[in-house]
Amino acid sequence: MMSKSLFKDFNSVSSKEWKQKIQVDLKGADYNDTLIWKTAEGIDVKPFYHADEFDELPSISNTKAIDWKISQSITVIDVIKANTEAKDALARGAEHIIFNLETEDVNIVDLAKGIDSQIHLNVKKLTNTLIQQATKNNNISINNDTIGYLGKTGNWFHNLKKDHLVLEESIKNTNKLYIDLSHYQNAGATNVQELAYALAHINEYLNHFENKNWSLSEVEVTFNIAIAGNYFFEIAKLRALRNLWHTLSKTFNANSDCKIIATPSKRNKTIYDYNVNMLRTTTECMSAILGGANIICNQPYNYLFQNSTEFGERISRNQLLILKSESYFDAVNNPSDGSYYIESLTNQLAEKALELFKDIEKNGGFLSQLKEGTVQRKIKESASKEQKAFDKGEITLLGTNKHPNSTDQMKSTLEKEPFLKVEKRKTLIEPIIEKRLSEKLEIKRLKEE
Repeated sequence: MMSKSLFKDFNSVSSKEWKQKIQVDLKGADYNDTLIWKTAEGIDVKPFYHADEFDELPSISNTKAIDWKISQSITVIDVIKANTEAKDALARGAEHIIFNLETEDVNIVDLAKGIDSQIHLNVKKLTNTLIQQATKNNNISINNDTIGYLGKTGNWFHNLKKDHLVLEESIKNTNKLYIDLSHYQNAGATNVQELAYALAHINEYLNHFENKNWSLSEVEVTFNIAIAGNYFFEIAKLRALRNLWHTLSKTFNANSDCKIIATPSKRNKTIYDYNVNMLRTTTECMSAILGGANIICNQPYNYLFQNSTEFGERISRNQLLILKSESYFDAVNNPSDGSYYIESLTNQLAEKALELFKDIEKNGGFLSQLKEGTVQRKIKESASKEQKAFDKGEITLLGTNKHPNSTDQMKSTLEKEPFLKVEKRKTLIEPIIEKRLSEKLEIKRLKEE
């Protein structure tokens, strides 16, 4: 075994010397035009990164991939059945449960009976009754994000005044605040927009509680976020979110630690050649792990067009089990530390998000811009650019707009509507609409079957 280090026998090479060598190899081609990738967020991605580009070497982050838990999402229609499904999932490797409540008329005690793991409740209507039931079990947390609900649906749970009263009751009883950011990414927001809206979103709550002279030092903040397919950018996005929250929390003397629940994006998933969805969700879950998510909830490959199946749920859970137990993703601490590329992306995303956040605050704040439709318009502009890039083939979804299987038939396989459905209903504001990139192409193919 070789114990002698060889690196001290070689002279170090500066970034300037590397660039000069690359420029020679380009034989007259422009370095910036040829090798620097310019992203939609306005970030220039260079072909290499070097330690001498940092004033000081990056510090060790406070994210630990070793701590992450596998979550299972279960829609609650029948309480007893959902409880049984949760216990089965836990017996098969899940470590956390997300119950999606279709109605507020649910007995939480029966739903959580015999479950010792952490439980999160996603609710369609936040009520004091649900809060009171949930607080009887310390393992239960609840989605009390009234602003997130307003952005996603266009309406409050009840109304502005009552929602804030119910929210206050929730914080008093649970000491937990939940922020749902997933609809921003699923609607087509850029990484910078996601991060800026996350800050502006939670800042509305922080201002509200500060005005009431409430201490937030003991309140646990949880962000729910969607992870897209740009592997390194998504790692950097989660790291930037933690850094930004750490900075903002100090202003309000709030708890600077936060939890992150990560779920693969809906935006790049497809119904044709649907097995490729497994590859997409695997890399997205890897980004979540390396970015330091605390809880990861995978999506079944067939959830877009089929009702929940035991096979689909098992495969999605096993993807995470393989990453955790067979790929040593449960044994690595701060795995993305030491990457100058990821560190550079993290800093740039955070800086640009902070600029946008300050602009939102200067122009009335997040709620004001939601009511004016500014946030919705900005997301639609970003989504439109991304959609055009997909339509031109500049963004590739294998099996859909690249190497499609012309014999693939899906019409008889559809068990539920996989496309955007616009419901005609009265809303206070324009909702932020989630839409997949491949929808228009899939509708065309279905008609031609």
